[in-house]
Amino acid sequence: MWHFIEFFKLFIMKLRLVSCFLFLFIQISAFAGASYFKINDIPPSLAAGTLSGTVTDKADGKPIIGATVSIPDLKIATQTDVDGKYAFSRVPKGIYLVQISYLGYSSFYQRVDFSKTTQLNVALKASAIEAGEVVITGVSRATEIKRNPVPMLAVSKAYLQRQASTNIIDEIAKLPGINQVTTGPNVSKPYIRGLGYNRIVTLADGIRQEGQQWGDEHGIEVDQNAIDRVEVIKGPASLIYGSDAIGGVVNLLPPPPAAEGTISGSVLANYQSNNGLYATSARIQGNHNGFVWSGIFSAKEAKNYQNKIDGRVYGTGFKEYDGRVMAGVNKSWGYSYFNASAFSALQEIPDGSRDSVTRQFTKQITEDDSFRPVVSNKDLNSYTITPLHQQVENYKIYNNTSVAIGGGTLLASLGYQFSHRREFSHPEAVSTPGLNLQLGTLTYDFKYNFDLGKDYQTTIGVNGMYQHNSIANSTDFLIPNFNVFDVGPFALVKKEFNKLTVSAGARFDSRSFNSKELYTATNPTTGFDEPVAPNTVGANQPFSNYKNTFSGVSGSIGASYVFSDKFTMKANIGRGFRAPNISELSDNGVHPGTNVYQIGNANFKPEFNLQEDLGLFFSSKYVVASAEVFNNNIQNYIYNQKLLGANGQDSVIVQGNQTFKFQQTSARLYGGEASIDIHPISWLHFYNAVTLTYGSNRGNNNNVADSLKYLPFIPPTHTYSELKAEFAQQQHGPLKDIYFKVGLDHYSKQDRYFSAYGTETMTAGYNLLSAGIGSNVVNSAGKQLFSIFIEGSNLTNVAYQSHLSRLKYFTSYNWPGLYNMGRNISFKIIVPFGSETKKSI
Repeated sequence: MWHFIEFFKLFIMKLRLVSCFLFLFIQISAFAGASYFKINDIPPSLAAGTLSGTVTDKADGKPIIGATVSIPDLKIATQTDVDGKYAFSRVPKGIYLVQISYLGYSSFYQRVDFSKTTQLNVALKASAIEAGEVVITGVSRATEIKRNPVPMLAVSKAYLQRQASTNIIDEIAKLPGINQVTTGPNVSKPYIRGLGYNRIVTLADGIRQEGQQWGDEHGIEVDQNAIDRVEVIKGPASLIYGSDAIGGVVNLLPPPPAAEGTISGSVLANYQSNNGLYATSARIQGNHNGFVWSGIFSAKEAKNYQNKIDGRVYGTGFKEYDGRVMAGVNKSWGYSYFNASAFSALQEIPDGSRDSVTRQFTKQITEDDSFRPVVSNKDLNSYTITPLHQQVENYKIYNNTSVAIGGGTLLASLGYQFSHRREFSHPEAVSTPGLNLQLGTLTYDFKYNFDLGKDYQTTIGVNGMYQHNSIANSTDFLIPNFNVFDVGPFALVKKEFNKLTVSAGARFDSRSFNSKELYTATNPTTGFDEPVAPNTVGANQPFSNYKNTFSGVSGSIGASYVFSDKFTMKANIGRGFRAPNISELSDNGVHPGTNVYQIGNANFKPEFNLQEDLGLFFSSKYVVASAEVFNNNIQNYIYNQKLLGANGQDSVIVQGNQTFKFQQTSARLYGGEASIDIHPISWLHFYNAVTLTYGSNRGNNNNVADSLKYLPFIPPTHTYSELKAEFAQQQHGPLKDIYFKVGLDHYSKQDRYFSAYGTETMTAGYNLLSAGIGSNVVNSAGKQLFSIFIEGSNLTNVAYQSHLSRLKYFTSYNWPGLYNMGRNISFKIIVPFGSETKKSI
């Protein structure tokens, strides 16, 4: 509790600057709404549109109560009333996609011209399968996923709530084509078709998440309880998002604004049995006459996780505190939302060290590490964070604005975030960080959407970022102080020809690096290294001045063809670009959280890739199926390789740390995903999916040794089968929308691994059994009181090692690394609340 209070003290302090901007923003918005955009002054092209209608059941014509009617591009939504009616006012005139959905029915999508249409009545068809999705990531406007040529997928709040996971990336790691690289239960990085780290752009509400993501030992600094939807692009999406999106994009989307005239919220509590995780979260949001606001605050903590081989794994406990606030307006000219968020996590640092006789875990207590005592049971079961840990903080303010202007829509996103990473690695100087990195990032994104000619949906824009990294008081210097400036203009055109949709575009990226020289010397008092002047006697120079600019052209062209309501085919070719990151260019030192001495290469060239995709999609009353294949060739692929000494053993520059150096090669990744969901009766689903990813090192002269012929960190073949009974819109006593499910994950043996110099080893295959049950609980009037979810993972308590777990290589005295989490049962309850403040909109 004390840590929670301290966090919010810090959060409030950080929000002082935010408050000034927020006050200014509200004043500008009020002026815009009440002065510049007075209804009498608005030209006809910007006058407010309206839309109203009734949603009914196609079978019997009865009104559907509580159906969600949304316009994703405008960030507005409402629900139908007791008569099935809905209404929007103050809608910008233009053409926007309208989506209507309700559990147990097929969703409705239609592009509506608000300058011509004011009435839209819809009859929904009952369906056991939600065959369509609307996405906003990587497209100029909200688009049906089946009409988007780029391979992608999306999951909703309902899917996320039904996962027994410890972070947001863990929640989506079972999806076809998606994996995670982990360092314990709370450190997960997304992997898409064999690519991760700086090859994946992670967005939070459309804003790039920047937090030294090249690092192994920390995850994505986003509160999982603040995310209601995830959209994933599988492949080179550099067209919209620039360098680093060569492998794909993960867009983490917050809850949509409240319906007009309402205040609503919820309180969540979660307990997980394996590591004793406690998590709480509260959210509230409202909308009054177009003024929208929300707040989400969360906290969680866990002790060491356990499995039947290692027992409790020392150094894997964590604490996390999060907060997010938003205020904005929806007006006839568009919307403008101002956001602020804070993330603070304390994450222990495991090293896998054991006693040579008992094989029990040991801990470092002295700087020279001459003796390590065995970790007591009390410490193994404690929630107290160990002295050796990392502290990761991320503070962010940003604004998303959309304005209808000139027959099109101007979208602008501006954000600033401050990432502070400290790794405390000195047992006798616990307050002195080994690594202390402060990264400030200013991101900008400007786009203008308009129709060119007859229905050629066109987007032109420019986006990028400016970064400044500084090394604060610390003793380890892995990367230098540096500045980065990134800019990328782009253009995208999409045209729908009845059943055929064609899209194409191009982009030019330029990224400039400017890093500063650094001299260090040992402080005779502390015994630690510290920055010194260049002329200091005995000084070392780990970093020299470095300047370079990387640039490249990227683009894509693709098409989707809807043969019928049941069958769609999509194809796309995309070229991506990625500049090397600062770690790959400049690393020269020990990374405290990884037991690795890392060496970079300032002579690296940028990566370019060319990926071809083909997908087939089928949907009927009883079966939904898909099959996708891809082929991805990468030039100048950067990977990490262990170095050996002259004696053929591990090269050791600093005792207790392995030495790795980044290399470049030509690479190929290929594979695909397939799924089939069979539902012979409306409430029963039998879902099966398979993901295959292969990676080969083609070398720079096509002559590659057997030990080098595979790429590192390539996930094994993964299949997932799930049998689910879901009784949507059915009530049994106080229980409504009950579901039961049982699932089986199969991971094949990974014998296609990067074996050179012992960098990777073979990983045995394994099977994981999971199950879940959940329901809404309602009162006699049918009002929801709360929702409950019980989810179990690894129910048979299998001892296994994931091929993408870094802990697998934390070996000690020939002990085969650390195993993943054993059996885990998650208990989650969500209590909603809300009130209507206005009868009509």
